[in-house]
Order: sequence, then structure tokens, then C-alpha cells
Amino acid sequence: MQKTRDGKQNERSRHPDLTTVHIAQGLPEAHVIQAKLEYAGIPALLRYESAGPVIGITVDGLGEVHVQVPTRYAKEAWMLIKEQ
Repeated sequence: MQKTRDGKQNERSRHPDLTTVHIAQGLPEAHVIQAKLEYAGIPALLRYESAGPVIGITVDGLGEVHVQVPTRYAKEAWMLIKEQ
């Protein structure tokens, strides 16, 4: 397993062809990263608990947003995110 930019363990998605490349603390940060990846031609998906954005809670993982990409793009995505 590789680690995300912030040092957390990378985890495989429930979908075997997707890999988490970054864990953002909130939707705004995740949307910026998603846009950057998609601009570079890398499809990106955001996975998060729906209660976090609705209620505004950011504790116990509710504010975490997993940015996921197809596994074949993971290395390129990590490099783009690292450029920030």
C-alpha cells in the first residue's frame, strides 16, 4: 500500500479499479483537486459520507473526502497533486 500526500495509508476503493489518491478535509479542497485531475484528462470521483456536507460536521471522518481515480492513472494523479 502506498501513502497519500498527507501520509495516510492509500486504500483501495470498494471498486477494484479505483484507487484513493488523496484524502481531502472537506468538499472545497476535493473539488479543486478533482478539477485539476480532470483538466489533465484523468477521470476523478469523490467519495464521502453524505452527512458531513449536509450537517457541516468535520470530525470522526465525516469531513473526509476520498479523491479516487482509475488505478491505471494513480501514479500520474499523485504527481499532479504533489505539484500543489
